[in-house]
Amino acid sequence: MGLERNANKTEASGLSGSDQTPVLRINQLDALELDSALEQLLWTQFSQCFQNCRPGLLTPAEPELRALLQLLVWRFTLYSNSTTVGQSLLSLRYHNLLSSVTRYRPLSRRQKWGLALLNVGARWFQERSHSLLLCLGLSAGGSVSEHDVSLITQGLRKCFNLVSSIAHIASLINFFVFLKKGQHPLLAERIVGAQAVFSKPNVVRDETYQYMNRELLWHGFSEFLIFLLPLINTRQLKAIVSSFVFGDVRTDTQAAPEGQGLLKECGLCGEWPTMPHMVGCRHVFCYYCIKSHSIAEPYLTCPKCGAQASQPEPLRIQVEMK
Repeated sequence: MGLERNANKTEASGLSGSDQTPVLRINQLDALELDSALEQLLWTQFSQCFQNCRPGLLTPAEPELRALLQLLVWRFTLYSNSTTVGQSLLSLRYHNLLSSVTRYRPLSRRQKWGLALLNVGARWFQERSHSLLLCLGLSAGGSVSEHDVSLITQGLRKCFNLVSSIAHIASLINFFVFLKKGQHPLLAERIVGAQAVFSKPNVVRDETYQYMNRELLWHGFSEFLIFLLPLINTRQLKAIVSSFVFGDVRTDTQAAPEGQGLLKECGLCGEWPTMPHMVGCRHVFCYYCIKSHSIAEPYLTCPKCGAQASQPEPLRIQVEMK
């Protein structure tokens, strides 16, 4: 009997301890990203079913269709198991904070419907606010004048914009509070009293911190390269390196006998020059090649020799008649 009581106490303490185990902020944000990726994937698969139909067929009813797909996912995930798809992948679930019991309690039906209304309904209302204002103005056109309808529409639009701004500011403040305390990344979760907790006791991270640090390092380095590479003029750098390695000992006067060979090849595309133009050096380019190159790069340089180029000018050849 004593052993059984000790075992029961240990099990109860383990359950309560697992419920009180704080969930990392990154896990909660990853769950939201997974849910968003699933919604986008479902919409992509659904829209591909109508790819052979008339273009723009789903556009008039796109907000309603998106809301319907989100409600279907909500019905078979959050409504059934008190967890979303992203949370289930990360061993998380929602806990009812409004209950007086310290152990885990699933969300009530009212809380589940509240999450659906605040997430799905608010997004649909935001996308349909302009259409609703137009419908309201058309429906009231028979009883009041057009001036009154325009005033009512402007007032409602200002009210909608004010409510939307307040909601965005509240979401931003809630996110700052989440970064400080680590609970409720969404404002809807704080309103209905839903908190993400671990669904399994004594959850052990499969990834070590060394692996996470390495991934974060490479991710930051890749983003730095994505930002830096478009700022580098690779053509000019290649021309400078080639001139430094191989040298450019030939001057324009020495290269005059070789000019006939340069006139037969565009310095960019390598084909026979179409509407040949020059930029101040001995190389010749197609008009469209060098024009697009000059538009893309404000400080134009010759991609062959790296010389500072001027504005493209038509090629002029002096022909001596004997």
